[in-house]
Amino acid sequence: MRPWVTRLRLPALLLLLGLALVLSVRIGSASLTLRQVLDGIRGIGDPATVTIVRRLRLPRALTAVLVGAALATSGAGFQALVRNPLADPYILGVSGGAALGAVGAVVLGSLTPAPLSIAAAAFVGALAAILLVLRIGLAVGPTLDTRVLLLAGVVVGAFANACILLLLSFADLDAFRSATFWMMGSLSGSSWGGVQALTLYLIPPLLVLVGLARSLNLIAVGEETAAYLGTHVERTKLLVFGAASLLAAAAVAAAGIIGFVGLIVPHAVRLLWGSDHRFLLPASALLGATFLLFADMLARTVAAPTELPLGAVTALIGVPLFVRLLQRKRSP
Repeated sequence: MRPWVTRLRLPALLLLLGLALVLSVRIGSASLTLRQVLDGIRGIGDPATVTIVRRLRLPRALTAVLVGAALATSGAGFQALVRNPLADPYILGVSGGAALGAVGAVVLGSLTPAPLSIAAAAFVGALAAILLVLRIGLAVGPTLDTRVLLLAGVVVGAFANACILLLLSFADLDAFRSATFWMMGSLSGSSWGGVQALTLYLIPPLLVLVGLARSLNLIAVGEETAAYLGTHVERTKLLVFGAASLLAAAAVAAAGIIGFVGLIVPHAVRLLWGSDHRFLLPASALLGATFLLFADMLARTVAAPTELPLGAVTALIGVPLFVRLLQRKRSP
């Protein structure tokens, strides 16, 4: 590939994301023109249009950007950590812990069943799962064995799912519906406050992962080689595990469980443009944000005025895409 083409890849992905963001604000139950969108962002023109753009669609679109970027970057980090391109952000029990916290908040009523309280409970549950998996991983030996982490994640996720089933068996109809709807994924509760909080929260772990790109490239060659070349392998693995887990926890707390974004996006970037994490991580963030924007547009419009579960839409899109990527990988 020519050097100038290589340099244009990230700007092209950024442009694609900008176009998807504009389309996401324009398209909905009431379609808007580009002029109406621009006027609505500036706060001028028809008051109803301003309300639709500034209070509903724009914060929802920006939340989709942040959640998609977080899931895709988290997936790329976990795939590098376990050296398996089929890993995803929920592989280490993050989604199970978050779901248990959210369902507990709804069913037990320990927190008011409102979006912010459910998000807070989901985040606490995700953090508890992360700490438990890490504790199990470090208890086995002085080094962080990724095989042990995978097994610990499976066990913690299975335990969380068992607790969720027990809680739902005692739930009334309204609580059952609320908990189930949250677990299917949705951006309907997006707000400007949530966008600001999510932005401030996601910046540090994203910067940590991008800063570890060179070390991840070396570890991909081999841990002994990476250590010989000056990489602190165990510290790098701990930082990647922590940063990727925190990204997944925030995404789940903000939008529920949304699958396939963290699996297929970094996998697609790797197949299309290689495994250099200096490009893979930012490209995954941009493409993940774009992917979730288009998925949310479909969720809002395909069966309007009914909104489809976002997690179901990403799965319906992700499964055939993933099969196609696997077929491309096998082709000579």
